[in-house]
Amino acid sequence: MGVRKREMADRIKAEKKQTAFAKLNNCPTSPRKMRLVADLVRGEQVEKALHILRFSSKEASRRLEKLLLSAIANWQAKNEDASIEDAELYVKEIRVDGGSMLKRLRPAPQGRAHRIRKRSNHVTLVLGSNNNTQS
Repeated sequence: MGVRKREMADRIKAEKKQTAFAKLNNCPTSPRKMRLVADLVRGEQVEKALHILRFSSKEASRRLEKLLLSAIANWQAKNEDASIEDAELYVKEIRVDGGSMLKRLRPAPQGRAHRIRKRSNHVTLVLGSNNNTQS
């Protein structure tokens, strides 16, 4: 491996050590409803994001709160020696994508049927650290 390639690999590895992520797949909520809650916490500090999600009345906020706690636990597993307060964790990226759709039929007048689409979504949450301790 060349010097430039090794330096680049070391830099990418150091950046990955500062981030942690968690994924929630096939969540039975429509992506639009989930995005409304995800936009509230995008770019916020972890403590503030947890408070926002805990006191939000939306159902999607309960699922996102659990996902955020999972991402924090993943970060702690990567960085056993570092503390969360010193790292200044924040929600670096939160992405809500559409998942699979269950298609059902609902009876309608005069022998017709209307299609019901039960949507689901995939959420990816990435945590970043403001504390850049590079040596």
